[in-house]
Amino acid sequence: MADDTDALVAMASILSPHCRVTRMSSGALIADWKRTRFLGMTTTDVHRLSEGSREERAELVACLVRAGCAPHRRERYSDVGIGLWLRGVHLLIRTMGFGRVLRMLSLAAPDYVRADLPDADEVGRLKAAVQSHSRRSWLVNGDCKSEAVTAFVLLRRCGLKAVLHVGVREHPFALHAWTSSAGLCIPDADPRGHAFTPVLAIDRGGQ
Repeated sequence: MADDTDALVAMASILSPHCRVTRMSSGALIADWKRTRFLGMTTTDVHRLSEGSREERAELVACLVRAGCAPHRRERYSDVGIGLWLRGVHLLIRTMGFGRVLRMLSLAAPDYVRADLPDADEVGRLKAAVQSHSRRSWLVNGDCKSEAVTAFVLLRRCGLKAVLHVGVREHPFALHAWTSSAGLCIPDADPRGHAFTPVLAIDRGGQ
């Protein structure tokens, strides 16, 4: 039952606002109220959307896009929206702790993926916005954990592949976090030329 609920939540997160999904005994039913039509999905396809490989999920998302039930591209986050996310994430980390926030990523960073790959320009724009807000904010003040988690969540919510890394350096001891996508790192993986050894990588919400 829990697996079915997770699968439906994953599907609902990518549907257009005018579409609703309902669990059925044989899978799921998508109601497209804009076009007044209904589309059925088998139980197997529903679970492939939440638990299948990246290629399987991308194929199903592409089918939903072609059917008009999911947007081809999510709207880009505005500069103001990115700043709000960054400050909110920073406050959450300070309140709950970095480890607990990482365990909560499945609630904010869905597992679905778009059929198209991340665009370096799009990721570059996000990096510039996140780091600009981080440097200007006395609250965030360049905190790498806040920047990395914010970038990971926003990229995943757009359906783009992203990996959140946590690394360590022994001498002197330090922790560093960054998110990689489309060949870019947010923030840089080796700030000031210091290399960090990755000890944790999260490429799906909380996994």
